[in-house]
Amino acid sequence: MSFHEYIDIRVIVQALLVFVVFTFITGILYPFLITGLAQIFFPHQANGSFVEVHGKIIGSELIGQNFTGEKYFHGRPSAVDYSANLSGTNNFGPTNPTYLSLIQSRVDQIRRENNLNTTTPIPADLILDSASGLDPHISIETALIQVHRVASARGISEEKVRDLVLSKVEYAEFGLLSANRVNVLELNIALDSINQGVD
Repeated sequence: MSFHEYIDIRVIVQALLVFVVFTFITGILYPFLITGLAQIFFPHQANGSFVEVHGKIIGSELIGQNFTGEKYFHGRPSAVDYSANLSGTNNFGPTNPTYLSLIQSRVDQIRRENNLNTTTPIPADLILDSASGLDPHISIETALIQVHRVASARGISEEKVRDLVLSKVEYAEFGLLSANRVNVLELNIALDSINQGVD
């Protein structure tokens, strides 16, 4: 009995046809359909959630930036300096001496920058890296602890800055997913608008 007697050519044709059809559906049709729907219903999110000021893109709502000046709210520390190409964090264990020294230096710096006494608790997200190194948000507590510094540097009242922080709070989805938080980039843009008399 020859090899060809074991093969039904129709089975091969059917297999190739299924392969071509599903490649078209899952590799071409579905991606184009989802991309098209996203552009129609969620264009802002589909195109990167970019933030524009005076027609110029200055960042994304989804990627943190390294704000260091006294006049700005600071975000979470980033082990990758907020580089989207290198998303990730350090591999230090919680008892690693180098890591503990790094955390202590951050605590000391935060207390010094924000004129905090040694008994004031420091929110964890102000001293610990996020898992991605790109987190654009900080907790409400982390924002409020910086109000005095920012208000003093800008020459505006703490009450006005605090009210601005609270107006920018993004509440947890359905009250369950994630936590109440503040987008640092959007908060700092709003700050600049106050000083320019735009807001």
